[in-house]
Amino acid sequence: MFARDVMTAPVFFVSPDATVAHARNLMVRHKISRILVMEDEKLTGILTKKDIAYRLKQGEPAWRRRPLDRIPVGALATKNPVTVDPGTGIQTIAKLFAERNISSVPVVEGGSVVGIITKTDLMKSVSVRGLSLPVRDVMEDVVTVSRYHSLDHVISVMRERNDKVLVMDDGEPAGIITETNLAFYEDEPKISGVVGKDVALMRREKADGARGTSSLMVASVIAEDVMTSPVITVPATTLLQEAIALMDRHHVNSLVVMENSTISGIIKRDDIIKEVAK
Repeated sequence: MFARDVMTAPVFFVSPDATVAHARNLMVRHKISRILVMEDEKLTGILTKKDIAYRLKQGEPAWRRRPLDRIPVGALATKNPVTVDPGTGIQTIAKLFAERNISSVPVVEGGSVVGIITKTDLMKSVSVRGLSLPVRDVMEDVVTVSRYHSLDHVISVMRERNDKVLVMDDGEPAGIITETNLAFYEDEPKISGVVGKDVALMRREKADGARGTSSLMVASVIAEDVMTSPVITVPATTLLQEAIALMDRHHVNSLVVMENSTISGIIKRDDIIKEVAK
């Protein structure tokens, strides 16, 4: 199979001057995880949910913590993305994903963007559907955090491992946090603005109506605020085809693997694509 056989078209795009809030709204509306950046009909970049997700960390520079409706797409987008032509083979694309640590490639023909291939598109290919290994042969170690860990800590762990994290509560899986959870978190203004800060409020203090000031600490966002729950699990002996079908049914990209009632690892879409790349 080739790029032309699995690519998605048409593609959605914005200009570098569009706001990240606008781009994110398009992603939510069209149920996509990235959007191309075009200027004068030329592909100049790509904005993904990862680019949006990691800007939520409070330790970032001030401009990155502005509300999304004040940040231009060009400030967060990856410049000059890797592209392929319609005749590129599926295995070659899988290798690009694995080696370049990317989640999509625009398909370009004659200088024009004709489509895009994502990991979701690859998962529908014959190459993936033909895998017959048990998940224990493909899974990897799972990264965990407490449900009470701060958002900053969660993002730091996810960045370090370039991975999603499993949220634990008293030794049991309570939820999972992915880039999607962060990028499309509904209370983004809370994160971008006053989270964790003492905010001075004007408040009527006296019966005669005189006003005074008082302060209020805005609660910080923690892991349980953004996680998806419940966690979907599979036995370690589950075949990849069963695991893929389960991912499709629940619209998820990973499953926690259990063995003898203990967490053994995690099987992710990335792990399956790496098998295709071999």
